[in-house]
Amino acid sequence: MTIPGQLSPSPRILLGPGPSDAHPRVLSVMSTPLLGHLDPQFLDIMVETQTMLREVYLTKNPLTFPVSATGTAGMETCLVNLIEPGDKAVICTMGYFGNRMVDIAGRCGAQLTVKEAPWGQVFDLQQIRETLQTVRPKVLGIVHAETSTGAIQDISALGKLCHEFGTLLVADCVTSLGCSPLKLDEWEVDAAFSCSQKGLSCPPGMAPVSFSQRAVDALKARKTKVQSWYLDLTTIMGYWGGDRAYHHTAPITMVYALREGLRLVLEEGLEARWARHQRNHVALKAGLEALGLQYTAAANCRMPQLNAVRIPDGVDDLACRKRLLTEFGIEIGGGLGDLKGKAWRIGIMGHNSRPTCVLQVLAALECVLLGAGAKFTPGSGVAAAEKAYTA
Repeated sequence: MTIPGQLSPSPRILLGPGPSDAHPRVLSVMSTPLLGHLDPQFLDIMVETQTMLREVYLTKNPLTFPVSATGTAGMETCLVNLIEPGDKAVICTMGYFGNRMVDIAGRCGAQLTVKEAPWGQVFDLQQIRETLQTVRPKVLGIVHAETSTGAIQDISALGKLCHEFGTLLVADCVTSLGCSPLKLDEWEVDAAFSCSQKGLSCPPGMAPVSFSQRAVDALKARKTKVQSWYLDLTTIMGYWGGDRAYHHTAPITMVYALREGLRLVLEEGLEARWARHQRNHVALKAGLEALGLQYTAAANCRMPQLNAVRIPDGVDDLACRKRLLTEFGIEIGGGLGDLKGKAWRIGIMGHNSRPTCVLQVLAALECVLLGAGAKFTPGSGVAAAEKAYTA
């Protein structure tokens, strides 16, 4: 065989639904020499990472740590540990990733009740209350920030509501952590999961999870074994808890990366970080609307970090995204599920939530859309964003 040459991919700006570009400091720390996963120095790094993760999640939950896998493993960790065969579970779906929760909960043997909202819309608290009154489930699962539609669900009062009925709240925070307000303890969220490659400005490979004491108590009260050996928190707790008992070989370099990503979040401050994402969203939104692009999410529930817009009639989805990638080095995402071929998803998350990214993607989109025959005033997208920044 011919040995491939030195790895040297073309430079990209990753403005899709994830991964986003890792912060330069994160990339730099990943060249730090390896330690053994039970080395006393690495155990100290684990403690530091857990402590900072609690601060970013705004929780005091002892069982807070990064699963050694990608974000979907975080989803599976929460569900396989809290659901036993025959348990009642309600899953609220408003897009692609809610449907993934349905699939996983079903594989756990749950008696499922699925509540659906139209793609691009969110749930009213009263709708959920009525379902909880009827079903009385052990678990309610919901997506906080639905990456497929750009809609963000208000969960600030949902935990309290769930607890009225003895229900555990499981929240998908993959696209919200580090980008939008998220307050686990104040909002009484029982189990949350996220990822490393979006708001935390790291490469993919870690899934930060956090379990409340209610969730831990439910885990300890199980009558059957967790169906996944690798994701069984009853054993993982021994490694990420005080005993540091061997469970698996941790991805040392990814823990280094996550530690640095969390340091960046806390140095900036959560409130400042949330405000930065909102400011850049306002500018991007102004530019996209000036180009005639309409959001898929309703006006009252648009998240700042993931902007999903409908593709204009007559414009070829794949051809435009290919041109953005090959000519401008910019990646944006296509639609999923009901929005496949109908929407573009533009992510400005973590390190990529900055004016240079907003203005670059708008300028490139203008060029591509004009070439595809779209009608708007040339230069209007960038001009609208610049106006928003100076307002």
